[in-house]
Amino acid sequence: MRRKSCRISQDMIGSFVAHLRSEEREESTIQKYCHNVEEFAVWLEGREVTKAVAVEWKESLQDGRFAPATVNGKIAAVNAFFRFAGWEECHLRALRLQRRVFRDPGRDLTQGEYEKLIQAAYARNDERLALLMETICATGIRVSEVKYITVKAVNQGRAVIALKGKIRTIILPGKLCKRLQKYIKKNKIASGEVFLTGSGKGMSRRQIWAEMKKICLFAHVEPSKVFPHNLRHLFAQTYYKVYRDIVKLADVLGHSSVETTRIYLISTGQEHARQMDRLGLVV
Repeated sequence: MRRKSCRISQDMIGSFVAHLRSEEREESTIQKYCHNVEEFAVWLEGREVTKAVAVEWKESLQDGRFAPATVNGKIAAVNAFFRFAGWEECHLRALRLQRRVFRDPGRDLTQGEYEKLIQAAYARNDERLALLMETICATGIRVSEVKYITVKAVNQGRAVIALKGKIRTIILPGKLCKRLQKYIKKNKIASGEVFLTGSGKGMSRRQIWAEMKKICLFAHVEPSKVFPHNLRHLFAQTYYKVYRDIVKLADVLGHSSVETTRIYLISTGQEHARQMDRLGLVV
């Protein structure tokens, strides 16, 4: 049975956020869902939510402003809100996306560019940023998992990560551990997180992102290629080139599906072109 009123209020959005937190969703996911539902509410201009109106909103997103994957992200957020509100009849279908054959190399961070970033950070005496980037890239952890790199984890050579209802153990390379131990000793970090702000708090996702962007100028690397998730991509691509084990890689990255891991390994357009040339089908 439908509710008498199917209009979105700020109180409902607040309750939705509390519901997502009770489900132990990641804070970044909660913020994204909240933002998308608020955008939908603004678009509604006070109108009641019906299936026809929801479909109209979905169609308005397909005017070229957003990539199809972005549209699907917005639909997922609003569908989650519909489930919470008991408006299942308004549920929207996601756009059907063609499986990508190759990726845009303009967004890829190469190993050479990564090394330039590390060198630039050390040259500017920003050891914390250099070690932070090396830690993410050498382990493949998410930026939200940096908080699990603790003094205890460094001393044990492994970090236990609990995220998205799953627990996995990440091995820290020996060379990385030695560098982190020196950094811990130098900065007199007794326990807890290794990467801290000047006030002693853990670094936020936004701060890590901003510091990586700043170093681009000195490293002469295109800023559009530099963000924490690209370090995770570089780890995945390098790991697969060496070991060719996508199942083990999925476990290391914390993916529930190998299909998610496959996205990280799509070749660039240039690589795809070379593969097509090698077929020798043009006489």
